[in-house]
Amino acid sequence: EGRGSDGGSPMTEMVFGATPARVGDPILPRWWRTVDRWSLGFVLALFGVGLLLGLAASVPLAERNGLPQFYYVTRQAVFGGIGIAVMLVISMMSPVQVRRFGVVLFAGAFLTVVALPFIGTDFGKGATRWLSLGFASVQPSEFLKPGFIALCAWFMASAQTVGGPPGRLYSFFILATVVLLLALQPDFGQASLILFAWLVMYFVSGAPVTLIAGIIALAAGAGSFAYANSEHFARRINGFLSAEVDPRTQIGYATNAIQEGGFFGVGVGEGSVKWSLPDAHTDFIIAVAAEEYGFVMVMLIIALYCAIVVRSLWRLLAERDPFARIAGTGLACAFGAQALINMGVAVRLLPAKGMTLPFVSYGGSSVIASGITLGMLLALTRRRPQNLIADVLGRAGR
Repeated sequence: EGRGSDGGSPMTEMVFGATPARVGDPILPRWWRTVDRWSLGFVLALFGVGLLLGLAASVPLAERNGLPQFYYVTRQAVFGGIGIAVMLVISMMSPVQVRRFGVVLFAGAFLTVVALPFIGTDFGKGATRWLSLGFASVQPSEFLKPGFIALCAWFMASAQTVGGPPGRLYSFFILATVVLLLALQPDFGQASLILFAWLVMYFVSGAPVTLIAGIIALAAGAGSFAYANSEHFARRINGFLSAEVDPRTQIGYATNAIQEGGFFGVGVGEGSVKWSLPDAHTDFIIAVAAEEYGFVMVMLIIALYCAIVVRSLWRLLAERDPFARIAGTGLACAFGAQALINMGVAVRLLPAKGMTLPFVSYGGSSVIASGITLGMLLALTRRRPQNLIADVLGRAGR
């Protein structure tokens, strides 16, 4: 009847991919055989490093707020446990299920971002980015990213089929809408990250380089406009371009901490930057790592992020499903770029931007959204038959 031993037709496997499975093969053994176990281990190591750094970085904040010493670490462990569980569940999905989940996630997050000016709060930080639930707060833009990537990858993949819709054009309209919404919060960091992910996917989907260059030029023009018309944006850029660093600012404290840490650090619990930085447990946690554990710990963290991104991209090279290839590349690059931005700000290579370090910084929205992102990435990088000769012979022999 022209059907594979797993019950799917060859055409379905060609378009969407199929997990290699024996008849009646349970989902957990099938998942364990096909998932990238190295990347899974690297993610768990990152989370462990985050808890270790949180033990040091969050204690001063808890004391200032009159809370138990390990209040924030305990909450991070709970949120992290939820994030890891979500990641594992999503990693068991097929590409079709990932696509459907991503579309629903985008719709929910997008509607929430639209409603933020009316129901959101800024927590005194000058940007309405959060939705307060009383017992916790949610940053919808964190969940918008993986949903946006899945939706745009779907459109771009559909444009590659004969007679398909103009998916790249549709994805551009979605991009413009999302970036505008985020810029109005203002949240230029998340807007830039989403633009970067879209450009990477656009390139992978086969867009001409000249068109991508034109879009980058358009983005540069929008940045110049924002600099001229947004005091918040201009202040960040001016602070970055200034030759002098005010030692009483967060960047000043972080820079000094990194310099003091040296190669092996000043010792566990001996750092001082966590007592000065209000965001030492979130945006500037890499400064705590550099001061107490030194260059060695920072390089370990960088190596873990690089390993996840490089392994994911390497596995995607063999992927023949357009959606899985485009979405997986976007997710991997967005994950790596967010880590790069966070660490780049701490060492003053990039303008100041409140962006967490995925799976390491404290924050429920951050760690759960990171779990969703990595879960989708692990699902898309699982080994599936690619309709090559070896795959066809393998199916015929079962």
